[in-house]
Amino acid sequence: MRYMFMVYDDETRWTQPSPEEMAKLIEEFNAFHAEIVQRGVIIAERLHPTATATTLRIRSSQRLMTDGPFAETKEQLGGVYVFECKDLDEALDIAAKIPTAKTGSIEIRPVFLPPDDMQ
Repeated sequence: MRYMFMVYDDETRWTQPSPEEMAKLIEEFNAFHAEIVQRGVIIAERLHPTATATTLRIRSSQRLMTDGPFAETKEQLGGVYVFECKDLDEALDIAAKIPTAKTGSIEIRPVFLPPDDMQ
């Protein structure tokens, strides 16, 4: 089964980290990425800060756009991974190794795949 891992953390924590904090985080992510490459990562993307986001809604056939995230919250989506896992237990084992799981959260969701005849 394919799972999406949405990585959330306190964005303000990483806007101006100390050089030591950033070096430690980079080291932890490099180690994590080295391990997951062997597991067959499908997608791994880091996102720009939420200040660069635009949120779009269609209401009464009109586009409504808002700069930034749609909610005021400290935890923001920082990136995503998609993995092929045998089950949720394996997905949880992988998510537990994402460095920012210690300070933020990892939302794990199964990916909906269309039937073979639709692909």
